[in-house]
Amino acid sequence: MKTFNYGVDHLSLGIAEEIANGKRKGILNETSIAQVQKGEREVAKILENKRAVYGVNTGLGQLCDVSIPEQDILRLQNYILQSHACGIGKPIPKFIAKLMMITKVHSLSMGYSGISLKTLERILWHIEEDLIPVVPEKGSVGASGDLAPLAHLFLPLIGLGEVYEKEIVQAAGKLLQEKGMEALVLGPKEALALINGTQFILAFALTGLIRFHKLLDLADLSGAMSLEGLMGSIRPFDARLHALRPFKGTQWVAQRLSHFLAGSSIVLDHEDCNRVQDPYSLRCMPQVHGASRNAWLHLKELTEIELNSITDNPLIFDAEDSISGGNFHGQPLAMALDYGTLAAAELGNISDRRSYLLTEGRYGLPKLLVKNPGLNSGLMIPQYTSAALVSENKSLCFPASADSIPTSLGQEDHVSMGSISGRKFHLVLDNLEYILAIEFLYASQSIYFRRPLVSTPILEACHALIREKIPFIEEDRIFSEDINKIHQCIVEDAFLNTMQETIQNQSLPFPIHDEFRIS
Repeated sequence: MKTFNYGVDHLSLGIAEEIANGKRKGILNETSIAQVQKGEREVAKILENKRAVYGVNTGLGQLCDVSIPEQDILRLQNYILQSHACGIGKPIPKFIAKLMMITKVHSLSMGYSGISLKTLERILWHIEEDLIPVVPEKGSVGASGDLAPLAHLFLPLIGLGEVYEKEIVQAAGKLLQEKGMEALVLGPKEALALINGTQFILAFALTGLIRFHKLLDLADLSGAMSLEGLMGSIRPFDARLHALRPFKGTQWVAQRLSHFLAGSSIVLDHEDCNRVQDPYSLRCMPQVHGASRNAWLHLKELTEIELNSITDNPLIFDAEDSISGGNFHGQPLAMALDYGTLAAAELGNISDRRSYLLTEGRYGLPKLLVKNPGLNSGLMIPQYTSAALVSENKSLCFPASADSIPTSLGQEDHVSMGSISGRKFHLVLDNLEYILAIEFLYASQSIYFRRPLVSTPILEACHALIREKIPFIEEDRIFSEDINKIHQCIVEDAFLNTMQETIQNQSLPFPIHDEFRIS
């Protein structure tokens, strides 16, 4: 199995995902161990020198001027974790909590936080044994670190809180007892190092980027299939046009659409028709999908910076040099997540317009995509569902990062609300999956009315996948069942796998753009 050296190697989206999925092992090598041990020694020297350093021998937040007696410093660690564990709501997905642990270990292993080796090794044990703490979804304001969720994440270190063991929730203290292990006694500054950081926001950003990447690919695919059903033109995807306005995302989408549609007999059948231009939802796919690609690229760049950053406070350079700063502030990711949320919502917005266009009875298609509209409502109401989801997404686009409410008696007087940005991003992605599922339903139905003409190998393979799950619509039925089956294909990556298999099996030329990949 491939390994990753925490605190030394560069952590990417793909590597973090591999560690969380058990496909790569994260380890502490000699360099990272030395870094950690140096940081721990410097904290010990601070206490020996009796120099006042925030969080080492002082209270937290507005209590930063309160000196903590040396004999109480170890007690302080447990108090910090317990008092900050104020999260509420349903638990976040176990996978996201695991990513929080992975990214936290990487940050702490760089040696500027004063964490002990034994504490890091215990966290690694949790990761490797897949004993992941239960973390409530609400309670972080996204500055001074994701305090509440991180406190819940690390309560099990001191024998408190809950963990998942094979998807069953167990009391952490009971689990440790069963494993023959004892709760840790945290040393000076360790509790603060554990709860200070942006790992909640970061884990939501990372998983959101992975999900959004797949949905961007699917939107190009469903859009190409809709264009075939509507006998749209491929001329707007000409590379010469996009060279005159060379946004990266726009050029990439135009290139993908051109390859999806190259050689289609449907396209060839109407290339000399008298239709001057298509509606925007077809013609402007490169510009709209491409803008969302650009937003994804921006969020990816910032997330990878954060993945390899230290977001603790204070940072210990040595016993005489520590800095209380603001690396824990979530604003850099909060704003980008809000941008990503808007980009995902817009992808759904234009998809819904294509679904609506397919029902209008234009360009030789029957109204509502059924042979006998009237007796049959056909595909009238699924678009209502799509419209409802699009509208809900619009309501979720208010930027959480635009808000700030002072905390800690005014000491922490500007916060990012980035945890809300991260959670909203995923809610929009949830809705987007169903919006695209509905477009696939409409687009696959429309392809039937172009027979005996056929599309390209990729689009025909995806059409066949849909037909394996749901039959052609001859008359009304319960369409939510069809939507759910296509949605399952989306979440299981069936469309993307089918596309890749077709490309490989038929040796089709298809572009690769490393910048727009998860790596």
